[in-house]
Amino acid sequence: MVSFSVSSMFFHEYTTPEIFSYVSQSGLNGIEYWMETPHFWLRELPVSELAVCRDQHPDISTVTLHAPILDLNPCSINPEVAEVSVEYAERSAEIAGKLGVRVLTVHPGRRTAKRPPCEADFRRFDLYIGRLRNAALNHSVKICMENMEPAVNSLLCTPEGVRSLLDDEPWLFFTLDVAHALTKSPDEPIRYIELCHDRLVNIHLSRIAGKNIHLPLGRDPIIRTVLETLRTHDFSGSVTLEIEDLNLGRQYSLKEKIALLTEDCAFMRECME
Repeated sequence: MVSFSVSSMFFHEYTTPEIFSYVSQSGLNGIEYWMETPHFWLRELPVSELAVCRDQHPDISTVTLHAPILDLNPCSINPEVAEVSVEYAERSAEIAGKLGVRVLTVHPGRRTAKRPPCEADFRRFDLYIGRLRNAALNHSVKICMENMEPAVNSLLCTPEGVRSLLDDEPWLFFTLDVAHALTKSPDEPIRYIELCHDRLVNIHLSRIAGKNIHLPLGRDPIIRTVLETLRTHDFSGSVTLEIEDLNLGRQYSLKEKIALLTEDCAFMRECME
């Protein structure tokens, strides 16, 4: 059964208990909790507190995690940056295991220089994948690699690239970031779904407008087509609203944020149920 979720970072300025409460009020039944949610990240990752919040909200039936990405790059040319980035991904898998969370989204990293990835970059990526493989096995978590926006230094930004990786790594799963795909073309999310639907367990859903990405859905017909395509392929994972509140044009009040999520939730349900 599909769960309808939102990234905790949409409520960036609030505490973890508040975030869970506001998600409940929106009508959503899931949350993707980012490790870098400030109230969690800046307080030495209080896992027990996160567990309490989850247990206090049985209506939020699906909790997934997102590994840290800010200032990090597991494929960095700087070996210390690469190592700490991989360690945080591993720690995220460990925390997922402790919480009984079954889905963890990670990023692939990138070439440090804004040049096409070279052999050395892919060697670092292979080492990263090996560490993730062990973490998935040790902590019984589905690790999902996310597609990136098309960029000269991106290691993973095409449907064919994701499919090849999934074929090479049968333990690995996929998080489709629709906005990243839409920066290539309106049809690109559909190509990802058609090629990779068998390993697709999480969707990061948002709209784009020009160069502005991670926007609310706004009943957009392109987003409707994406959701209907997921339904056609019997998708049963999490559809996660990933909205950047700084791209909304002004600061939204808490009441406005909850109302926005309520409207987008209704649209998602209309398209998929």
